[in-house]
Amino acid sequence: MSEIFGRQTRAGLVGLPVAESLDIDAGTMDWQDCGAEGFYIKPLLEDGSAGMRTWLMKVGAGAFSPLHAHDEFEQIYVLEGSFYDQHKSYGPGEFIVRAPGAMHSAGSEDGAIVLLFYSPKTGG
Repeated sequence: MSEIFGRQTRAGLVGLPVAESLDIDAGTMDWQDCGAEGFYIKPLLEDGSAGMRTWLMKVGAGAFSPLHAHDEFEQIYVLEGSFYDQHKSYGPGEFIVRAPGAMHSAGSEDGAIVLLFYSPKTGG
């Protein structure tokens, strides 16, 4: 598998709460380079022990990532703009879920903001 987005630890993240609610104001966060040209993230939650990540991702106009896969389930909800893969183009309100190991491309002609959730496979 070829993971395109870096897995480095990022400062200022909210982890899974133990017994309370935690919050961040994503509107005040700067977009961060995630290691793929034209793709920027605001990491909202990352918990390595639970294998979970939740990110806002900004895909720049003309950005493209060739075929790659992730080790976990990837869920994508398009908030703004248009986002495409090798199958079709998706607009606001559309949702995509990919199985672990599913090969896919990603890009945007005009730019997009998407909400991403990564979660581990369960079971054997």
